[in-house]
Amino acid sequence: MLLDDLTQDLNQSLKSGDKLRTETLRYLIAAIKKFAIDNYPPASGKELTDEDVTKVIRKQVKTHEESITAFTRGVRPDLVSKETVELAILKTYLPPEMTDEEIRLIVKSVTGSGQMQFGQVMGAVMARISGKAGGDRVGKIVKEELQK
Repeated sequence: MLLDDLTQDLNQSLKSGDKLRTETLRYLIAAIKKFAIDNYPPASGKELTDEDVTKVIRKQVKTHEESITAFTRGVRPDLVSKETVELAILKTYLPPEMTDEEIRLIVKSVTGSGQMQFGQVMGAVMARISGKAGGDRVGKIVKEELQK
């Protein structure tokens, strides 16, 4: 499980003295545990899945990307470099993203059955993609395909 890998990597970074990696992984694991508590109460009997962990990592990646943009505008190169390193650490735990062509093929297979609304197409495509591409990217491709 991905959470187990994160915990092992945290222990390894603690032993090696890599402070930034340790801090990043601790923050990520805390966010994952918060997500689990919020969405899976102990009485429910459900457990956290790798897909849930990937969602949390993607959310953290998006937050770091926004921070980098804000710090760049605020002329804070020290914080930009720190956030960039943390972003690189987080991205190592994400599955490889789908290419635009792979996304287009899925969009075409969904829309091939007839005229559909944007929301319907997005829902069907995101269900098939299941975390292998960001919603912004998928939305852009869906709009392009629907305009054809």
